[in-house]
Amino acid sequence: MTTAEPLGPDEIERYRRHIVLAEIGGAGQQKLKNAAVLVIGAGGLGAPVLQYLAAAGVGRIGIVDDDTVSLSNLQRQVIHNTAAIGRSKAESAAEAIALLNPHVAVSGFETRFTPENGPTLLQGFDLLIDGTDNFATRYAAAEVAEAVRVPLVSGALGRFDGSLTVLKPWETAPDGRQNPRYRDLFPAPPPPGVVPSCAEAGIVGALAGVIGTLMAMEAIKVITGAGEPLIGRLLLYDGLAARFEVMRYRRREAV
Repeated sequence: MTTAEPLGPDEIERYRRHIVLAEIGGAGQQKLKNAAVLVIGAGGLGAPVLQYLAAAGVGRIGIVDDDTVSLSNLQRQVIHNTAAIGRSKAESAAEAIALLNPHVAVSGFETRFTPENGPTLLQGFDLLIDGTDNFATRYAAAEVAEAVRVPLVSGALGRFDGSLTVLKPWETAPDGRQNPRYRDLFPAPPPPGVVPSCAEAGIVGALAGVIGTLMAMEAIKVITGAGEPLIGRLLLYDGLAARFEVMRYRRREAV
């Protein structure tokens, strides 16, 4: 984390509901202001993540997205509006954040996160959030985050279901084992064409808000130290049944 100026009077009033929480308090709010978070994707998951992290007072937010806003995005990507159609998602999201909270510094990167550019993009950031919809980027995010020792919050969406987890594989779990890697949970991506895209399968818009806000919550916990992040646990949500489940997973033994 970088060291930012102390909270000003306007910020103290803005974040008052955080500051009165014993688990966050003034010290935790200062940690949020000092934090720099890189978010991959300004789409269905990225939209609520960006909005809630900006509202929470994260001092610096980076947005990685090489796409433009389309009309079909607006059913779930609520950080964008109709006037933004055709514009860069990174640019549109950055403008929305500036309107929401002027105390947040925003950087937009109109590119795709890859194993090659990932380490450079992550320089200066202390938390990575992956809200993408493709397996190549998910694996790249996990591998780069592990290599540079930056915590990762990773989420995914289905038609009416979603999941999320937190990864810090370089640390030791309470049971003495190393924390698991992303590949301990998902050893390999599925073959191309097996999992239909969002455009092919469809998705209910509010689902992105459910999982995206949970991802923002996990990020706030990681930054402030409040509670127990989803490390070694995969949170599963079934929207049709209104049911949450938690699956534990561990580091795989070397063969």
